[in-house]
Amino acid sequence: MSSLTVPAVSPSPLEDAVKLHQAFKGFGCGKGQVISVLAHRNATQRALIQQEYKTTYSDDLMERLAAKLSCGLKKAVLLWMHDPAERDAEILREALSGFIDMKAVIELLQAYIRKTHYEGPEVDRMLAAKDADALFNAGEKESGTEAKPFIQIFSERSRAQLAATNLLYHNMYGISLKQAIKKGTSRKFQFALLTILRCAENPSKYFAKALYKTMKGFGTDEKTLTRIVVTRTENDMQLIKAEYQKKFKKTLVDAVYSDTSCHYRTFLLSLLDPDQ
Repeated sequence: MSSLTVPAVSPSPLEDAVKLHQAFKGFGCGKGQVISVLAHRNATQRALIQQEYKTTYSDDLMERLAAKLSCGLKKAVLLWMHDPAERDAEILREALSGFIDMKAVIELLQAYIRKTHYEGPEVDRMLAAKDADALFNAGEKESGTEAKPFIQIFSERSRAQLAATNLLYHNMYGISLKQAIKKGTSRKFQFALLTILRCAENPSKYFAKALYKTMKGFGTDEKTLTRIVVTRTENDMQLIKAEYQKKFKKTLVDAVYSDTSCHYRTFLLSLLDPDQ
């Protein structure tokens, strides 16, 4: 469920391109104008605006935005403007450069691995039982954990199917799959398996907790906050917002408002809150 709102009658890409060009004129930038346009256009509309801007002004809109915006707003808007596939590729490239951001890598790869597989709600209980048995034999039953069955099952099964396996594992062996993973694996492999399992159980809950952590304590993890808001806005942000309020007794909109500022805050709230 997307949180993105677009006008009932969308302006033409040319109108939007003209508004953006006007916002770029002179010293500085009409950031409010940029946000009012781009934060309320879907991926297809954003792509058409870029094409129209190039045709009309012989200029690259992404380059113009990069030159006119700064700090958190710049990073958020540029990420938002990417085609979703290009955006994920850019996040993955950055996550694998220098200090590896395992959360970003796993959030993206666990989704892409499953692109060719059935992702509906139905599950095969016989397959779930077979997988639970295979995971038990590869882990708890052995003195060490055999990685191959875990990699195969965690990468090939749908979220619903993996969640069913998780439930049956506990029923069959009296220990949760999470406990088995913590006991039999370590470091990055353990982190990867647990992250995928949490996403399979309840992706909205996983992202709600991840968002909470970005704003917990002193300072804000703007990089992670931006990534999650931008990538989930057109997917399941309404479900994430509901899970956030349920778990933390505070709306995500209020949390973001309290922890961010200036035009960066305005842009994120425009994506999160239809009333902005």
